Amino acid sequence: MIRLVVVAAAFLLACGAAEAARPDLAVVNQAQFSSDTAKCFSPAVLKAQILLDRARFSPGLIDGHLGKSFTKAISAFQTANGFPSDGKLTQETWDKLLATSASPVLITFGLTRKDVRGPFTKRIPARLERMARLSRLGYHNAAEKLAERFHSSEPLLQRFNPGIGLRKDRHEVAGP
Repeated sequence: MIRLVVVAAAFLLACGAAEAARPDLAVVNQAQFSSDTAKCFSPAVLKAQILLDRARFSPGLIDGHLGKSFTKAISAFQTANGFPSDGKLTQETWDKLLATSASPVLITFGLTRKDVRGPFTKRIPARLERMARLSRLGYHNAAEKLAERFHSSEPLLQRFNPGIGLRKDRHEVAGP
């Protein structure tokens, strides 16, 4: 069985070498508040996105990057908790988010053959009328299926799980 790091619920080249480094599960789980609003991947932003998702305030695609959906989710969370609603991650908002869940935000997950099994849809039409004619609207591949399951982006799963062949349309998990 292959172990996969996933969001427990889920890349900019201009950011330099630190951006390309493989993030560590513990770094994200132990991330602390940061007011840094850089556009690069941030373990603190990833942790906040996962906590928002668990609290039922959808941050959009969980990917560790700031974005409009994340800002809207922070704003809605702040409003619901009686904080000033500016959509910015503040220490007060961070502390309240941490109080919503004591579980680690990232865990390892044992993939089974069922988790990566198809059938997969090779080509999904862009037009809704043509989509309606398909016998089923499936996933393109195992990576897309797992990303959807854990509310995360495919690049995020690949980033935490290098060498695992999630893109292979096979019934077996390709191990490192």
